[in-house]
Amino acid sequence: MENKELKRLPVGIQTYETIVEENCLYIDKTEYIYKMLQISKYIFLSRPRRFGKSLLVSTLQAYFEGKKELFKGCYIDSVEKEWISYPVLKFSMASANHQGTAQLQRFLSSRLEEEEKKWGIIAPKQDANDRLRALILAAYEQTGRKVVVLIDEYDAPLLDVSHKPEVMSEMRQIMRNFYSPLKDADPYLKFVFITGITKFSQLSIFSELNNLKNISMNSRFAALCGISKEELLTQMSDYLDDFAEVTNVNREETIAKLKRQYDGYHFTWPSPDIFNPFSLFNALQDYQVNNYWFATGTPTFIIEKMKEFHVVPSMLAPTRVMAADFDAPTENMTSIIPLLYQSGYFTIKDYNGAGNLYLLDLPNKEIRIGLLQSLLPNYVQNYTPQGNSTIGMMNIALQQDDLDGMLALLQTYLLTVPQCDNTQYEGHYQQLLYVIFSLMGQFVDVEVRTSNGRVDMVMNSGKAIYLFELKLNKSAEAAMKQINLKDYPTRFALSGLPVIKVGINFDMERHTLADWKIESNEA
Repeated sequence: MENKELKRLPVGIQTYETIVEENCLYIDKTEYIYKMLQISKYIFLSRPRRFGKSLLVSTLQAYFEGKKELFKGCYIDSVEKEWISYPVLKFSMASANHQGTAQLQRFLSSRLEEEEKKWGIIAPKQDANDRLRALILAAYEQTGRKVVVLIDEYDAPLLDVSHKPEVMSEMRQIMRNFYSPLKDADPYLKFVFITGITKFSQLSIFSELNNLKNISMNSRFAALCGISKEELLTQMSDYLDDFAEVTNVNREETIAKLKRQYDGYHFTWPSPDIFNPFSLFNALQDYQVNNYWFATGTPTFIIEKMKEFHVVPSMLAPTRVMAADFDAPTENMTSIIPLLYQSGYFTIKDYNGAGNLYLLDLPNKEIRIGLLQSLLPNYVQNYTPQGNSTIGMMNIALQQDDLDGMLALLQTYLLTVPQCDNTQYEGHYQQLLYVIFSLMGQFVDVEVRTSNGRVDMVMNSGKAIYLFELKLNKSAEAAMKQINLKDYPTRFALSGLPVIKVGINFDMERHTLADWKIESNEA
């Protein structure tokens, strides 16, 4: 590649002004911003964590403060003629997680105090809602211009207690009280923009703010956050060439690798392909394809909610639902689907207009691997790097057609680690194998129907189809007998791949494989 001076990637930078002043790369989103400002005075946007919401809020702040010089070369510079400076009140709730009610009230008081100092309020009122109302009035009266209110990650204080109904109710009331002045202050407000991960109902959080426009599934703003494939191929083209050169792969392979790992998000349908910006920038900076999004930590509330709804790993599969089943308030969920979708673990993959059904699935390899690794400790306690190594060696054995060696590795590993509770049923071991095989990158399905029954587990390695029948405290011979008796292989006769039958017997006392039997269907 011809030597080019590439701008620094804005890894970890969430302030628009800093990106411009430090000459970092900025993917121009101002056309979306300009169009967004035309549709409503009150706007709400839901997107997963680390997807660019905070940068978007910061960009809006710079725009409304009239900082024209920061937008040179951007779309909005070519269409905006006035560049009026409005008073802006910006509140980020991102650091208000992991808190109780008293801590949350102190946090809000501290954020309000920061703004009050800017506007010369030296004797603030006592309650948070009265203080916010006074701030809006002070900014309006001192400038003679209507006020812009920007609230980033509004739901952060609520997410970590979403599995604790009593605490959740108290925290929600505090936040509802804080946001309540936004309705009555309408004559003094220019624009209100609110971001979050989840969609709590307007009634429970924003009181009577019933004119809040939710653009989360508006196709016009599908690429407002994140990096679209078009943006990657145009505005980031030189970075792709740089990555390809350093890693010694061609451009097409580079794009395919990044796409498998970080692409696949769709927040409406139709939608352009959207890449996770945090992971993409980190990968291009480090010249490595890693699970960057998951490396920042799996939120506790996700795992707790999955336990609450009894979600097992094999349930993280393609699911057809109506919009009301996933683009819905999360405080009264009857399934895990809304939280998985709004948090970025599920995304839209297709839409059937005839039935008004959306197909939801895991977006990409990073999410699949990261989420399954987060769930594995539910089946094997004290999951350590040894587990990752074992899974890697199992995958090598499978690629070498050494299924016996693969199962021997698993048997030895399970003997060395403590098991979780509730292991006295077949489903535990079925889900354990599902997670491990999925982490190996294999396509796995459970309870696959045939004309004579259901196969416990089917794995398609691309080279062969493996049919697994599991037994507890019986014998591998009994498992194999069931496969043959019910003629499971016939269901896969037209696959064009060899069918391998695998009977596994688990020892419930030792919590590992007792014995296994492997046969080719032609045997």
